[in-house]
Amino acid sequence: MKKSVLTRYRVMAYVTAVMLLVLCTCMVFKYGFDKGEDVTFAVSQVHGFLYIIYLVFAFDLGSKAKWSFGKLLWVLLSGTIPFAAFFVERKVTAQVEPLVSGPVPAAAQV
Repeated sequence: MKKSVLTRYRVMAYVTAVMLLVLCTCMVFKYGFDKGEDVTFAVSQVHGFLYIIYLVFAFDLGSKAKWSFGKLLWVLLSGTIPFAAFFVERKVTAQVEPLVSGPVPAAAQV
């Protein structure tokens, strides 16, 4: 498996997690203080779009790492639970990193 598959997943996991925290903050302001309805709408749309990209990259990684359905489902849903994506990303990276092919040695390139 290429390292870029893991890198794409890691970037989108962090981006999705941060956007979810921003969205939760916006929701507190919208429903708690009756402020920022337009901002909340915009952030929710951006988070939804980024979450779809996260789903594609996580599914790609899961299929290449040959995860079980349960594990794949947990990784896919972690983008919807505040703070979960940070912890799941760490665990996934630790498990997948040994499967990632490193740089090709110079002797093998000939």
